[in-house]
Amino acid sequence: MQVLTTVRALRLPDWRLFSGAVYQTVWNAVSGREPGYGLKDYDIGFFDPDTSWDAEDVFIRRVADAFDEPLKSQVEVRNQARVHLWFEQRFGEPYSPLSRTDEALERFVCPAFAVGVRLEADDRITVAAPFGLDDVFGMVLRPNPNRPLANGWDRVVQSALARWPEAKVIEGR
Repeated sequence: MQVLTTVRALRLPDWRLFSGAVYQTVWNAVSGREPGYGLKDYDIGFFDPDTSWDAEDVFIRRVADAFDEPLKSQVEVRNQARVHLWFEQRFGEPYSPLSRTDEALERFVCPAFAVGVRLEADDRITVAAPFGLDDVFGMVLRPNPNRPLANGWDRVVQSALARWPEAKVIEGR
């Protein structure tokens, strides 16, 4: 909630907290673990049509300045309008440009990872989950049916199973 409240106050355009900060928190609740168990970072996506590095860096610095350690080092913010500029070089897969933050969720490696949340001005939490919530609450790892098997899929699965051995892996789509 501290991350959600702080980021909401920064008024980033079209932002979501997603990936591990969401699914790992759910998995911890479902499996009876401490809330922060296994969390490495808090990924914040936002969408600004200015795809320059300088524009993104302004948001990165603004977010970093809003937190004290350890969150300062754990909250990572990225402009989803820029992902196509670096994704292929980093992950070895093509990535076409996005038109909004929630569209990024459709491309995550696994439906359980593809859940984003935002704390709205009226204190409601909105959820974006293009594949639904069954896999996240069922602790199911399966490849995203809408994309080729992600490079590093085996590494992703092994990393998750090392922390949550009760997670179920479904190799088929």
